[in-house]
Amino acid sequence: MTAWWKKSSVYQIYPRSFQDSNGDGIGDLQGIMQRLPYLEKLGIDIIWLGPIYDSPNDDNGYDIRDYQKIQKEFGSLDDFKQLVTAAKAHGIGIMMDLVVNHTSDEHQWFEEARSSRTSKYRDYYIFKEQPNNWGSFFSGSTWTYNEPTDDYYLHLFSTKQPDLNWENSEMRQAIYDMMKSWLELGIVGFRMDVINLIAKDERFPDGEKQNGELYGDGSPYYMNLPKVHDYLKEMYKEVLADGDYVTVGETPGTTPESASVFTNPHDKELSMIFTFEHMDVDSEGPKWHHKPLDLVALKQIFERWQRELHGTGWNSLYWNNHDQPRVVSRFGQDGKYRVQSAKMLAIALHLMQGTPYIYQGEEIGMTNVDFQSIDEYRDIETLNYYEEQLANGKTAELTLQDIARKSRDHARTPMQWDETGGFTTGTPWIRMNDNVTQINVKAALADPNSIFYTYQQLIQLRKNEHIVQHGTFELLLKEHPQLFVYKRQDEQRTWLVIANFSEQTFAQNFATVDVTQLTKAIITNGGVRIDGEIIHIEPYGAAVFEV
Repeated sequence: MTAWWKKSSVYQIYPRSFQDSNGDGIGDLQGIMQRLPYLEKLGIDIIWLGPIYDSPNDDNGYDIRDYQKIQKEFGSLDDFKQLVTAAKAHGIGIMMDLVVNHTSDEHQWFEEARSSRTSKYRDYYIFKEQPNNWGSFFSGSTWTYNEPTDDYYLHLFSTKQPDLNWENSEMRQAIYDMMKSWLELGIVGFRMDVINLIAKDERFPDGEKQNGELYGDGSPYYMNLPKVHDYLKEMYKEVLADGDYVTVGETPGTTPESASVFTNPHDKELSMIFTFEHMDVDSEGPKWHHKPLDLVALKQIFERWQRELHGTGWNSLYWNNHDQPRVVSRFGQDGKYRVQSAKMLAIALHLMQGTPYIYQGEEIGMTNVDFQSIDEYRDIETLNYYEEQLANGKTAELTLQDIARKSRDHARTPMQWDETGGFTTGTPWIRMNDNVTQINVKAALADPNSIFYTYQQLIQLRKNEHIVQHGTFELLLKEHPQLFVYKRQDEQRTWLVIANFSEQTFAQNFATVDVTQLTKAIITNGGVRIDGEIIHIEPYGAAVFEV
């Protein structure tokens, strides 16, 4: 029997930016409830709800002060209960963000742990007399001096996000009890933030340095260590075994081979994971160092993940999330061919095997923002990078060029509901994209040829078609630098998926496909036509044919 989440599509909501109901410029739970009919029309099955827990918002909610309270800007626990009930009435389940690699430094556990070496919570975190040389994901060292106890605490991310010590069984049990309390409220599962980082090498050796780098790479000593699998198996047994829940792990640095271990149903760890490999194909080393999209490399990555996980694990499929710039500006074209390229990207992704994730606004083709100065950015990673680069002698102009391509704030601007914005009656916490007058939900729903309706069709195909859920994947034209072409096949049917990642037009024949046998287009963005034995593919054209 097919697991329910293998037929599902997930819609990620970044609560701060989705819909404000009270005019304070910040999205909230009541606002999300107002938009449930829209999400039902789109056809999604699960809302992945970004963190809504009580937080100082150093990292926009990924620094949790209290796991049992709702951030007051978002509403109350009663509001959350209403949302779960209302979403179920629309056929939608709620998946919570679970952030348990670290807490906020304002969490009660850490406030007590840092105050005294004899605190009962001391061993909930990681303190050392002498720090090693690891560098933080958010710039600087992973260690910060703690004056009350004259030592250092570990934080792989912000200084305000101290890492939890998963070696401590009492701490683990407290996390499991917290998870159970949310499941009892009716949620359908968890998206687990950087879950593959929770196990640390207890020796804490120095990391390798590259020439000129101030800090060492500690990732071999905290990323994908064998013990993480013990923790996840224990979590499954303690929390998840008695229900039909969905779990997705955010797991940087994983390979298809390690993903098969995380997601093999016999191992009882996770339903699926997020890979980052395909998100690095336009970076030269660090994420900020841009290079043009290498489509051949991108296709190779997808092929490997599709092949290696088929029949053993399960893929998650995504272009966008709260940590990535808008894909239509990144891998598509956000000018003349915005609509065509947004549909093409959707078709190319959603017809592969795996559970697709749609990030708010992706279904209407929202784009990156033309921020005018560093003062308009809000993301801690972006702001830290800017200060670090200027301190190292890089010009503000060049640094802003890096940021303009890859800042996480591109994904975090308010959802564009109508030509006036429709997000809030107040002042948004971060600026609205100027193109809201042209790109908005109201306009998309009124246009039968809009990006929205392509996403709607793709979601229905996943629900209804066995070949999409379970068919094999075969990559064609592997070395073609602009065309992404693959076959899906099950016992009864074969589909051919064609996507043009360029502004060029192609007249293509296929050695392994009899084009004259292509019976009908299952879905198309209007950019592909058949003429005898030749398929003509227009700029950013895409189509799925039955063979």
